[in-house]
Amino acid sequence: MLAAFVVVTHGQSSIAWFSGAALIAIFVLLLIGGWYARHRTPARPGPRTLATAVVSATAPRSHTLSRRKVIQAVAILVALLFSKNVYSASLGSYYTFYLIDKFHLPVEMAQFYLFAFLAGIVAGTLAGGAVGDRVGRIPVMWFSILGALPFALLLPHANLFWTGILAVLIAMIMASAFSAILVYAQELLPGRVGLAAGMFYGFSFGLGGLGAAALGKLADLTSITTVYRVCPFLLFLGLLTAFLPRQAGASR
Repeated sequence: MLAAFVVVTHGQSSIAWFSGAALIAIFVLLLIGGWYARHRTPARPGPRTLATAVVSATAPRSHTLSRRKVIQAVAILVALLFSKNVYSASLGSYYTFYLIDKFHLPVEMAQFYLFAFLAGIVAGTLAGGAVGDRVGRIPVMWFSILGALPFALLLPHANLFWTGILAVLIAMIMASAFSAILVYAQELLPGRVGLAAGMFYGFSFGLGGLGAAALGKLADLTSITTVYRVCPFLLFLGLLTAFLPRQAGASR
């Protein structure tokens, strides 16, 4: 929305105006970090109380999977992230160019469609976490990756109205996978929540960046429409979900 109303109107130099917001955010985070450091109470060994019993009950539990099974499951999760993030990169990076090239939309209007797509990602991520707590991680992974496949295959053949609708549906369905994958990875690696979160956040952004570069090269060699005809087949990697073990921490 800011790109449509500010950057397109005033040029790329107007991007510098947003640096003030970044500086304010940095300052606020520094204050929060200092406040947390001053108020944090170090854990001390002591008698078992109701509070410690609650913590023990909610702490990550060990699983019975072998090391080989855990490595295999992590590799599958990385493949799922690869398919999801490369396809998301095709929309997040080139969606506006696709709309301008195929439907001859002005830049401002194309930015509104991109905003709707990005809002769908936010909604899908929140919904995926809530649904995963109720029905389990693996069903959400099945739905979030393979559920988007029919819509992704239809997208290159849709008119402008249905392109907007399909893009939002794809964003919502696919984004729901990330929270399920992240929590499942944390359950695979009990007691290593930070490691799992950092590793999969890194893979998420890294694979998306590499995918965007590769898709840009493909678009240069062929056309932007070809990108949206090829990328849906990446979602077939979602079939690897069938090989994930079902007793990872929460046994879902």
